[in-house]
Amino acid sequence: MGLKSPIPIQDLKFNKPVPYRLHVDRELLGVTKQKLALARYPEEQSDFGEEDWAQGAKVARVKQLAEFWRDEYNWEEEESRLNAAFSHFLVKIDVPGFGPLVLHFTHTRSSSPNAIPLLFSHGWPGSFVEAVRVVRPLTEPDSTADPAFHFVAPSIPGFGFSPAPSKSGLGPSTVARAYKILMADVLGYPTFVTQGGDFGSFITRSLAIQYPQTVRAQHLNMFPVRPPTLSSSPLAYLRWCLSGVTYSRFEAEALRVRSNFESDQSGYLEQQKTRPQTLGFALGDSPIGLLAWFVEKLHDWADVYEAFSDSDVITLVMMHWIQGATPGLRFYREAFGRGMREADKTFEVYVSAPTGVTMYAKEQLHCPRDWAAQVANIQYWKEYERGGHFSSLERPDLFVQDLRSFFSQPAVLKAILSR
Repeated sequence: MGLKSPIPIQDLKFNKPVPYRLHVDRELLGVTKQKLALARYPEEQSDFGEEDWAQGAKVARVKQLAEFWRDEYNWEEEESRLNAAFSHFLVKIDVPGFGPLVLHFTHTRSSSPNAIPLLFSHGWPGSFVEAVRVVRPLTEPDSTADPAFHFVAPSIPGFGFSPAPSKSGLGPSTVARAYKILMADVLGYPTFVTQGGDFGSFITRSLAIQYPQTVRAQHLNMFPVRPPTLSSSPLAYLRWCLSGVTYSRFEAEALRVRSNFESDQSGYLEQQKTRPQTLGFALGDSPIGLLAWFVEKLHDWADVYEAFSDSDVITLVMMHWIQGATPGLRFYREAFGRGMREADKTFEVYVSAPTGVTMYAKEQLHCPRDWAAQVANIQYWKEYERGGHFSSLERPDLFVQDLRSFFSQPAVLKAILSR
């Protein structure tokens, strides 16, 4: 029960993508409703107001969403919507240093003869669903003056419809190698551009580090670089020391949000990077538990709440519920745990590929531009007062606008078109 592929995995041939239609086992849907009906909820304490989320997800909101999931949510309709919005595929690849792996990915080709191949990398608690509002305008823009893209959005193994790896060792760097094989060997894009947020930002950076001739430009909407030091960037360090008078209001607020995340909102990260499987028993067996875990993140990290219908929220949760949550949790251990610092290292190396960055006010891991310039060739930088961690869903108009603006800059186009 859970992720059951209508295509026998053993029948897949290396580097030969097979068209795929999303399908969730109907038995799992029925069991989920039973579990939701049997849910037990905690009691709120009287001295925490309706808008005070200091203890975590609010009981009333979780209960309302759980009842909606049980009584009104229609996965079949969501399944049809996602099958219509994307062309889905499964492919088996052989990843150097890891071995065989099956990926789910979406591939939407533009009708433009000059379209640029673009790899979209999601994170946690996200999925390829985060691209649903931007795939059409990026592939088929209304104006011929805007660049068009061949849009590829894979699912990290264990997320959504990419089968979970059966062994450890699959962190952002390995996923980056898998994505390079997908783009270059499977889809025939020898060079391409990238976009990433959350875990996608680490994967995107790792791709550019491992394959500098392949990744021609990159755009990120999260940039968790370390603060500057006197030796790494003297001017940025001095400006930070004098931030009370040198930082803009946006920069000061960005660092406040980052500090609050590190001190008050990062407990989930410590658990998921150390003992993910123990947590997985609870979140993988209880739809209420997984829902509450996600709702807290949506509340704390999003900004444009009206962008999320109740169906949107449940669909985001479903992308992890169908595989029992644990695979997505384990990815934190691969990225940050065991003393490996695999993900952190991707933001300690200078990447010369032209880089665009969009900062939204409620993104948890912001930084000032001169911090980012320590490790990236910054060619484009935008700051927005409204928006958060799920930018392609919260502000799809700005997301599309920034990708068009950055990737069509003359210097960036030159890098894209160079041989």
